[in-house]
Amino acid sequence: MNIFLSYILLGLSLAAPIGPINAAQMDRGIRHGFMHSWIVGVGAVVAHGIYMFVVYIGVVQFLETAYMQTFLWMFGCFVLLYTGIETIMKAGITYLEYSRGEEPLIKSFFSGFFLSISNPLTLLFWLGIYGSVLASTVAANDTSQLILYNSAIFIGLFIWDITLAGVASNFRKFLTSRLLVIISFLSGLSLSGFGIYFGIQAIKAFM
Repeated sequence: MNIFLSYILLGLSLAAPIGPINAAQMDRGIRHGFMHSWIVGVGAVVAHGIYMFVVYIGVVQFLETAYMQTFLWMFGCFVLLYTGIETIMKAGITYLEYSRGEEPLIKSFFSGFFLSISNPLTLLFWLGIYGSVLASTVAANDTSQLILYNSAIFIGLFIWDITLAGVASNFRKFLTSRLLVIISFLSGLSLSGFGIYFGIQAIKAFM
């Protein structure tokens, strides 16, 4: 049980650090409510699952190539800048009366998915931390236990997503229209800032 809980904490440790996904979830929760914020997190979890599978089947050599890492930095830069600029442009129409169901849920899902799948820092986590954890787990346990522990990681991810979505959507009730606009604008600046950072890293990797 202690090992199972430690893997849940591992999932929480992946989701909790401040980054593009959390900024996007907070913005969606404030503008559209719980479901949109949570779906952003679900999209990110699906991306995490893809990286987990890639590490598990052992094709990390392809992802570790300079070409692929440059592509990920550039793709991440584009996704973050696009999302950040869109968020800033929509900040002016973020009011308490804003319709929570106006944006399609599928858009929120793909926003979370692309923000996560294009984030090289997420890839580094799965290659580094999860790769070493996987190696030790495979050596000491059978396949059924491996599946159980991997499930615990996803439980941790979902716990964080639900918590953050709940906080963001409920926080909305106590904010004025002006504060909602400011928070949405700052969220867009944060996403754009990450995008610029990713772009700099892409240039460095290319050079």
